[in-house]
Amino acid sequence: MSCQDHGMRTLRTPDERFAHLPDFDLDAHYADVPDGDGGTLRMAWVEDGPADGPVVLLLHGEPSWSFLYRTMIPVLAAAGLRAVAPDLVGFGRSDKPAEISDHSYARHVEWLRVLAFDVLDLLEVTLVGQDWGGLLGLRLVAEHLDRFAAVVAANTGLPTGDHDMPEVWWQFRRAVEKAEHLDVARLVQSGCRTPLPPEVRAGYDAPFPGESHKAAPRAMPRLVPTRPDDPATEANRAAWATLSRSEVPLLCAFSDGDPITASMEPILRRTMPGAAGREHPTITGAGHFLQEDAGPALAAEVVRFVAGSE
Repeated sequence: MSCQDHGMRTLRTPDERFAHLPDFDLDAHYADVPDGDGGTLRMAWVEDGPADGPVVLLLHGEPSWSFLYRTMIPVLAAAGLRAVAPDLVGFGRSDKPAEISDHSYARHVEWLRVLAFDVLDLLEVTLVGQDWGGLLGLRLVAEHLDRFAAVVAANTGLPTGDHDMPEVWWQFRRAVEKAEHLDVARLVQSGCRTPLPPEVRAGYDAPFPGESHKAAPRAMPRLVPTRPDDPATEANRAAWATLSRSEVPLLCAFSDGDPITASMEPILRRTMPGAAGREHPTITGAGHFLQEDAGPALAAEVVRFVAGSE
């Protein structure tokens, strides 16, 4: 289904694609946000837990969606937390701009900001960011410190392009750029230690009925700053400057098996004052998508951290 108003051309995944998701029967919520091009986009999110509980904002990355958090949300909700998991624009149940050029780092930060603050008015937020969820989430934290109570960084970072990305990441980027048919479930599986059953792989494929829906997963690797003159570099450097002076409590909960982000953990721990003097857990037996490999273990760390930083 194609949606066209005044802004960019967008596609919407039919609801029936999401009809048989394993262990993920939360109702989807929707809101319209400005697309940055004169029109609007529909963004989706799920949430669970008490409406007045401490907010945990669960941000996914490339090429996944809120489905990635399905084993964590029940643990967080049972602990009395309000777990909110949006789908980034172009992913999950959110609308999908049809052109790769519609996507930019700045636009994704703004789309998330509108949803989290203008629509949901979230306050005292604990961010849980993995992959692009951290690249976007750490920008939001730096630019809206008054909204955040704490940060959990899980296999993520905030690249400025001043340091090269690891070769394994470049291999991933080249694979995405060259793929005639982008196999999203296979990309997720390649970042997991555990074999994904067919119905889970189908859950990761669900948002993308055809190649035309995949502009976002194709765009995101190109938006990671890899050179000091990248369009996002200045804003990310400014974010680092703010974060390095901020006392917001930071927990690193990286897995023991992610070659893509492993080098970013010591940088976060060294740079963020709120990380000092803290016991940072390592999530064992997990790959890049640690929510998939060890979701309940990561959720337990989040619960412990929120309880300790209140």
